[in-house]
Amino acid sequence: MKKLLFLILVSLFMPDHGSELQAQPKFKEGFNQNKAIAHRGAWKNTGAPQNSIASLKAAIELGVAGSEFDIWLTADSILVINHDADHNGMIIEKTRYADLLKYPLKNGEPIPTLEQYISAGMKQRKTLLIAELKPSKVSKERGLLAADILMETISRLGAEPWMVYISFDYDILKRIVQRDKTALTMYLNGDAEAVRLKGDGIYGANYQYRFFQQYEEWIAGAHRLGLAISSWTVNDPEIMDALLAKNIDFITTDEPELLFQRIAAGR
Repeated sequence: MKKLLFLILVSLFMPDHGSELQAQPKFKEGFNQNKAIAHRGAWKNTGAPQNSIASLKAAIELGVAGSEFDIWLTADSILVINHDADHNGMIIEKTRYADLLKYPLKNGEPIPTLEQYISAGMKQRKTLLIAELKPSKVSKERGLLAADILMETISRLGAEPWMVYISFDYDILKRIVQRDKTALTMYLNGDAEAVRLKGDGIYGANYQYRFFQQYEEWIAGAHRLGLAISSWTVNDPEIMDALLAKNIDFITTDEPELLFQRIAAGR
């Protein structure tokens, strides 16, 4: 922890080298630029199931910058959208997709495959698709296999313009960057210093809000390195206001409607 704190401080107070540093980044041109990321889609105030295509459509209708969703690899190597490691008590990584289909979501929707979900998201071009690939509970190799299948699917669909990738597994993000050097990737775990992210070609940090409460100047320091900064999962209006005051780039929330209100109030 002492080493991490030291590296954080180094990245914060390193001298300004002018043209060597990048301008504060934004999400992709042409997409909404309002800082709001709907966590598992827009579900809390809409009644749509989390991580459903219905919650994705609700997020798009709301006009958020991005809609986040979670990905697991089934036993028969199909990527599906679900937050938890299990679906109706069945461990996804140890279950075939056909068996998962026996238990639809509460709105009658089948548990969506990655391809189905991405295809639905590609019907518009205002809200980005924030893909969280879950670390495998089976093995590191299986997590990297899931990353390979993810990138192959995105390439086949031509979905690159819509995509941002996030993960708690740093090696998964490095694999994604290896396969597509233009991919926008953000690390979730909160244990990587800004200079490491920059050096490995990671687009930015998406850390829990408590990290930024503890290291108040981290956002400004990371911006000096040209990194994008986001925070999860923020549902408290006071914390939203504090992060917005620090010029954070994006906020992931179960309450995107509330975040829009706070953004408007701060203008």
